[in-house]
Amino acid sequence: MYSDLNDFLADLDKRKLLARISDSVSPDLEIAAVTDRVCKTAGGGPALLFDQPTGYDIPVAANVYGSNERMCLALGVNTLDDLAKEIDELMTPQMPAGIMDALKLLPMVGRLRDLMPKTVKDAACQEIVNRNGTLDSLPILKCWPDDGGKYITFPLVFTKDPETGMRNIGTYRMQVYDGRTTGMHWQRHKGGAQHHRVAEKMGKRLEVAVALSAEPVLPYCATAPMPEGLDELLLGGFLSRKRIELVKCITVDLEVPASAHIVLEGYVEPGERRREGPFGDHTGLYSQPDDFPVFHITCITQRKKPTYLTTVVGVPPMEDFYLGLASERIFLPMIRKTLPEIHDMHFPAEGIFHNLVLVSIDKRYPGHARKIMNAFWGLGQLMFSKTIIVVDKDVDVHDLSQVAWIVGTHYDPLRDVQMTKGPVDDLDDASDLPAFGGKMGIDATRKWASEGYTRNWPERVVTTEAAGRRAAEILARIKRT
Repeated sequence: MYSDLNDFLADLDKRKLLARISDSVSPDLEIAAVTDRVCKTAGGGPALLFDQPTGYDIPVAANVYGSNERMCLALGVNTLDDLAKEIDELMTPQMPAGIMDALKLLPMVGRLRDLMPKTVKDAACQEIVNRNGTLDSLPILKCWPDDGGKYITFPLVFTKDPETGMRNIGTYRMQVYDGRTTGMHWQRHKGGAQHHRVAEKMGKRLEVAVALSAEPVLPYCATAPMPEGLDELLLGGFLSRKRIELVKCITVDLEVPASAHIVLEGYVEPGERRREGPFGDHTGLYSQPDDFPVFHITCITQRKKPTYLTTVVGVPPMEDFYLGLASERIFLPMIRKTLPEIHDMHFPAEGIFHNLVLVSIDKRYPGHARKIMNAFWGLGQLMFSKTIIVVDKDVDVHDLSQVAWIVGTHYDPLRDVQMTKGPVDDLDDASDLPAFGGKMGIDATRKWASEGYTRNWPERVVTTEAAGRRAAEILARIKRT
């Protein structure tokens, strides 16, 4: 595991997974344009390190998580499904039958010990402390021509519930208004927004700390759809196989990762709002301007030689797809604890996470697919799922061509489509009302007589195993010649 962003970048460079760009490239549109084109190359392209952003002496790292291979390296696994298996084992404890079984459990016991973060006295992120510091020294990007300004796009925003003290870490974009103030894009369904609501009801200022360029596992954790009330640092400790080190902030009563390169400390006043946006978002469209809370900086701390980690979102596929793919695989075992009949699920890049969800199930009774749809619409952030397609377990939900074929041949629009209303993502502009709109479920499973289907369901066209083996032999011989 990597305890520092620079260690991760150095290893990516060694593995030839990093492209270092020595040209002077402007943070005003140019870095984003390069990143966008790289993200759309085969396999997500390489990670990028801009050594000389025009007008700044701080390097900019982008597309760091933008491939399956780099995502797995950041999380310390060979495949994301390996990690899902570890989580499944953690959630399904087995009583040891003997000394050998007990010994096999020791590594998992160690992983549990690593869940709790620890506070250290000193950290590199506080090598320089500037109570009068401004954002003008940071190479913050303007990504798209009609953006409302420059945006910090990969922050780890730390807050605490004013009543319970429960910590939340989220990734919320921050529009730069000037050197000492930014917007705080707290969408109403997210943890940071809830902390802000509680503080406003109490008439209290909410303290906020923003960590930039932390150790590689933590930026992922800040994007993960953790259940409300669970600290993202617990996931960070499990994934990194060590206790996450925190350091106390200088001007606010919060702790931030000791591994961060830059920390912004400050507060949000109750009742204060300012127009934020537009912003070219992960939907591939500009989000509408609206009024959001304002973050005031009280102190900036940093390393002597920091690196600025950023991300660019826009028309998919982009780097955020791979962050979402990690959550898809990591949280699948947790979802199966509630819905064990789920075989697999997938959120295609084109679906922008919530617009299209593909689920395969071990169908056991009439109407089973509709039960899954309704369960998803009531489960955490899956409530945002706008279109859910349910297929049988023998369909590969990661093969979009196969899914399209099966859906087209297995569903009848009048019989198999279910419509409902409920919460939708704040960034969904198709709904008539903000954050509330329609949803659709499609049952593309084989239909049973007990569901009213009276004809024989057709079988797939598949050759015999013997003919298939013979075909493979012939094709292999052709390839050799």
